[in-house]
Amino acid sequence: MAGAEINDIRALLGAKPRPVGWAERRARIEEVGAIWPVAPDIALELARFDGISGEWSLAPGSDPGRVLLFFHGGGYCSGSLVSHRRMVTEAGRAARARTLAVAFRLAPEHPFPAAYDDALAAWRFLLSQGIAPGRVAVGGDSAGGGLTVALMNRLRDGGEALPACAWLASPWTDLAMSGDTLTTKDAVDPLIHKAYLEELASAYVPAGVDRKDPRVSPLYGALRGLPPLIIQVGSDETLLADSTRFVAAAGAADVAVTLEIWPHMIHAWPMWNARLEDGRRALANAGAFIQAHTR
Repeated sequence: MAGAEINDIRALLGAKPRPVGWAERRARIEEVGAIWPVAPDIALELARFDGISGEWSLAPGSDPGRVLLFFHGGGYCSGSLVSHRRMVTEAGRAARARTLAVAFRLAPEHPFPAAYDDALAAWRFLLSQGIAPGRVAVGGDSAGGGLTVALMNRLRDGGEALPACAWLASPWTDLAMSGDTLTTKDAVDPLIHKAYLEELASAYVPAGVDRKDPRVSPLYGALRGLPPLIIQVGSDETLLADSTRFVAAAGAADVAVTLEIWPHMIHAWPMWNARLEDGRRALANAGAFIQAHTR
């Protein structure tokens, strides 16, 4: 069953060639991400802070005083509240928490540090709503996973309170793109290839910024003092090594890390949880982890 389901998702993703322009790429990620709509029992509410749009969600039975703050993937250049709505809302259901998804500014119109600064603004907005840091999990997929770690490093370095835990799904942690799975997994990954990542990194990182700067590539940062992490990645991802190397670095820095490598899964597969059992199972695991750390 799992093989048939992931093959269906592969077929969906391969039904059209990757668009060339940024506007077209943004439309495409919304098309494939929102092909299955949010569940009808989810309550959605618009949020607005510091010129940034966000979206609250709440599933029946969830605790509104516990929050998952979520940053979407899309290589810092695409992705939106729409594209990731199904993933975020079902993650909130699994965690029995309210969610706040953030529409941070996108490159190339808004290169680094726009998203980095918007993440901090979202954190401070959340705390201004009376939510205690110890009742917050921060998470994201792909670029949003990298942004999650960059935010936590910034908070730690500034002597600010940290969230209780973090969830990283298929995180992009190395914009220098030195992982060996960019080559060894290239033939099986239907989405993420080195040339495409180079386009994204060039659009996001200004010429004067080193791509190994921990603010854009948290793999190279000092990770000591971060809260417990759960990292989920598929075995068929070119970015697999971005997770395994990050886990090794975090573990060496005495960070509690749970790593899940899901056989045959592709980049950010929980997005398609409506038709993918392994997507639902991954969200259930992440939700249980968040529940355990945000009591």
